[in-house]
Amino acid sequence: MKVGVVYAVAPQPLLLTCQVEEGSTVAQAIERSGLLRYCPEIDLKKQKVGVFGKFVKLDSCLKEGDRVEIYQRITRVLDEDDDDDDD
Repeated sequence: MKVGVVYAVAPQPLLLTCQVEEGSTVAQAIERSGLLRYCPEIDLKKQKVGVFGKFVKLDSCLKEGDRVEIYQRITRVLDEDDDDDDD
């Protein structure tokens, strides 16, 4: 069955399609797509994944046409004058 794997990386998201066997998991599709070779910074132990915008686990089974999404970690960098104190 055909599935897509997408990772939103600047300047343009990567979208790869691959063929996986019926009953394949999210982790298997990510591996099969080859995306981890292009984006070695991806850490599936820390980053969340989803299918069509809904969080799923790596061992979730896929269906024909699913789009696996790997979400970037969101971090906030504070400026020196941007603190949480309201003095």
